[in-house]
Amino acid sequence: MAVALIIAVLWLAYSNGANDNFKGVATLYGSGAATFNRARMWATFATLAGSLVSVVLAATLAKQFTGSGLVPAELASSSALLVSVGAAGAATVLLATFLGMPTSTTHALTGALVGVALLVNGGTVPLAKLWTSFFMPLLVSPVIAVALAGGMYLVLRRLRLAMGVTRETCVCVGPSRTLVPVGLTVGGSGTTSSSFHTGAGPKGLSVTIGKTSQCVERYSGTLVGVDAQTAVTTVHYASASAVCFARAVNDTPKIAALLMVGEAIAGWKLAVVAAAMVMGGLIQSRKVAETMSKRITALNPGQGLTGNFVTALLVIGASRLGLPVSTTHVSVGSIFGIGIAGGNPQWKTVGHIGTAWLTTLPLGGVLGAGLYYLLTHAHLASGQ
Repeated sequence: MAVALIIAVLWLAYSNGANDNFKGVATLYGSGAATFNRARMWATFATLAGSLVSVVLAATLAKQFTGSGLVPAELASSSALLVSVGAAGAATVLLATFLGMPTSTTHALTGALVGVALLVNGGTVPLAKLWTSFFMPLLVSPVIAVALAGGMYLVLRRLRLAMGVTRETCVCVGPSRTLVPVGLTVGGSGTTSSSFHTGAGPKGLSVTIGKTSQCVERYSGTLVGVDAQTAVTTVHYASASAVCFARAVNDTPKIAALLMVGEAIAGWKLAVVAAAMVMGGLIQSRKVAETMSKRITALNPGQGLTGNFVTALLVIGASRLGLPVSTTHVSVGSIFGIGIAGGNPQWKTVGHIGTAWLTTLPLGGVLGAGLYYLLTHAHLASGQ
């Protein structure tokens, strides 16, 4: 059973990393501020940092996912319960990852816990505890994120315009060069050729040769004496780090809690969980990255910065209060809120994500209850 528990926890941590690690840097990739690989590595380092300090900042969260208060005390830290919850949560999250749907590890674990609790308690669970400790934070946090991110983006856009910071766009012509035709010559054989020049165009416009990857929206102007684009990019990277850090702070204790069995989270347990999370993010994050970065709404760097700031603020605040919010719910809510404010929300994609969220809890519950039933009855049968 001890080996099964370690495998379940590693599987859960890997699944969590695959589905969650990239969410903090999704706006970097989606806005063109970073390539996929650069964003993924940035997420990896920030996730490791968050995992290292997670117990100090969010120890209360570890107790939420040992079954305490949902099942009888003597079963709260049983190996059968912990293996069932860990494996059910891992399977639920990994399925969503294969489908490219960002889902919540918190949601999956909550569903598994509720499923086991219903089985053990004969179909009853303490609804008051479920509401205050689990369901309310999970339901309310994305609504708050939508409103806060959308409102903050509108305020920051007005502030940007008031400071004289404008946005630059570009037009790409041809595979690798931006050229302006200045003449057309018809040869004696009937062939035609064009001559081009690069340089200044009409008043207020300019033509610059560059790579296609450089053709992204930029800001022109200064902010407190600093180039606006440099300032936005720097703070955007910092905000992405903050989201990844906050997610690791909020999620690592939940996963490591399954290895507690009534004890404090030792350093090696935390390291094992962090390593598995990192591997999941490095190996299997691409599908969820594409959904989060490009399919909820089109993003520019300023919008991405706003979304990350709101996500980090809400997740870190929840961690300090011991509330198990979902970074997924908050991050998707923030990006969608900006999409609404900017007039470009992708309702179909958000509908698919919402469907995944609705099925996560019952699927986790069915798997958790089924695994617990099999493990406990197998144990009883072997004892006879």
